[in-house]
Amino acid sequence: MTDREGTTGLTGSSDKEVWGRGFASAGALVLALLFGVLIYLVVESNDERDAAALSERQSFESIMAARSIEESLARAEVALGRFIINGDSAPATIYRNERRAAARHVQRLQRIVRANPDQTARAAELETVLRDYSGELAVAARLAAAGENFEALARYNSIANSQNGVTANRILEEIIDSERALLSDRSAARVETNERARLLATLLTLAGIILAIAALILAYATFSAFRQRSDADQRAQELEDAVAERTAELELLNAELRAEAADRAAAEQKLQQAQKLEAVGQLTGGIAHDFNNMLAVVIGGLDMAKRKIEADPDRASDHIDHALEGANRAATLTRRLLTFARAEPFLPKGIDPVAQIDSMADLLHRAIGEQIAVSIDAGDDIWPIWVDPHQLENAVLNLAVNARDAMDGRGDLKIDIGNRTLDADEIGEIAPGDYVCIAVTDTGTGMDAETIEHVFEPFFTTKPVGKGTGLGLSQIFGFVRQSGGDIWIDSTVGSGTTVSLFLPRFVGHVAHDGRGGAVTEAIERNRHARTILMVEDDDRVRRSTAAGLEELGHAIFACASGREALAILAERPEIDLLLTDVVMPEMTGPELAGEIVADRPDMPVIFVTGYARDAIDGEQFAGHAILRKPFTINALAEAVDSAVPARQTETA
Repeated sequence: MTDREGTTGLTGSSDKEVWGRGFASAGALVLALLFGVLIYLVVESNDERDAAALSERQSFESIMAARSIEESLARAEVALGRFIINGDSAPATIYRNERRAAARHVQRLQRIVRANPDQTARAAELETVLRDYSGELAVAARLAAAGENFEALARYNSIANSQNGVTANRILEEIIDSERALLSDRSAARVETNERARLLATLLTLAGIILAIAALILAYATFSAFRQRSDADQRAQELEDAVAERTAELELLNAELRAEAADRAAAEQKLQQAQKLEAVGQLTGGIAHDFNNMLAVVIGGLDMAKRKIEADPDRASDHIDHALEGANRAATLTRRLLTFARAEPFLPKGIDPVAQIDSMADLLHRAIGEQIAVSIDAGDDIWPIWVDPHQLENAVLNLAVNARDAMDGRGDLKIDIGNRTLDADEIGEIAPGDYVCIAVTDTGTGMDAETIEHVFEPFFTTKPVGKGTGLGLSQIFGFVRQSGGDIWIDSTVGSGTTVSLFLPRFVGHVAHDGRGGAVTEAIERNRHARTILMVEDDDRVRRSTAAGLEELGHAIFACASGREALAILAERPEIDLLLTDVVMPEMTGPELAGEIVADRPDMPVIFVTGYARDAIDGEQFAGHAILRKPFTINALAEAVDSAVPARQTETA
């Protein structure tokens, strides 16, 4: 009994020890697992805190990239506006650089937000919209490069309300607002992870104290966990300090940029004004010098003729010839100034391009030298074209001179003329249809793709200093676009260049005038006296022109304004020709002609013009004879004799 009880007691004690060891082992295992879980949670919390801090930095970088895009676009628009207004090449360079900078900032933004599908979609849409917006800016830049400053300025002003520009700003604001919202959420998440990390660290400390004796093996792991937490806190604090420091730097930089932009704008305005005054002074000084030389010839010749008119008529005639030569040189200088200023009207007509260019053969040979072989090859039945003949000749001559320089004065120059029917988007931006292609090909040094991209920009030239102005191809570009066509360049370095002018086909009959040019109707000479109504607001010009017409045997009614002309015409129905100045106060020549022709559509009209850009455009000249100031008696006779039959044929 006692033995059984002792055995039972030993067995119970043994069982208790076993259960105790089991419970202890289980408790140690549970505590160890709990301790391991705590360690894992601490490490996970630190990683989440690092990820939250990284997300904050990405949001800041996204906002900075978006602001950089806005600043580059703003600078590009300002530079383009300055280029359109003053034609300076420096703003054009700034404009191109800022466009490229904006594209680089867009790519950087796409890399930053690639992990965010919504922001990635906005960045892709922004890239497409900015490409379209850059295309709109490029149109204004090309128009300014072609010298069409008013149209370029109008296009530039319209771009300010462009849907692409508005859309781009909207997308940028959406990106910034989204990143700000994300930044707020990420900041909150970072604070939350910091609090969770601190709580877990506290629990881990308590568990370490409780398990100090039982978990000596885990001491090193616990120590490592504390060290990792400390390092994470330090990294987070360093990141927070860096973000705060960078934010302060950005704010200071923005303030400095705004101040610098204001100072620069003021300095640029002063510089532009000084440059304009200097350019005007140089231009007026040069013109005054040339005109003084010519006036010296005119005044000296007339003075000598006056002295010799009675004693030596032959010598007097020679002096008058010298005076006329000086006056003609002055007229030529004025014509060139008007052409350079784009102040001459665009006077298109239906012409035969083959005959027009054939008539230039001698001029081309003289301009480019005898060591260059010139050939003109035209296809069969070349269509007529609708252009200004004078500007077409200038364009072909400019291309020939450029080819001569590219060939260093020795080589082959070929001009091909052919018909082309173009599809949509086949050549540049012109509409599909029928065109005549005038291709000028040389065997010169050629151009690379980067040079071709800039050749139509004003003042861009590959020639040495003093050998080229950089205006030739830009003027040709403006002429071709004004004519409704386009220009295309095909060039290979070392193999030569082909410049092709595509000019719209003219549907109508074209008759040659015997000089290589063409007119819409043949003009027959008719030297019969006519009754002419002459309108000129300048007294001296009116007296001189009236004397010339009377010398030619015509009956003249002269007046100084459109209102007087209408009154005279109402009383004199026998008047059969109107000869009127273009720019006059109260009523311009085209306005007067419009009122007269409305009642008398058979009335021929001759416009006399020296500067017409402020009064009319080229379309208002259509169907009427043009007499450019200054003119000779012979030119006056030619205009009067040709006006009646030309007008009658058109109205018939």
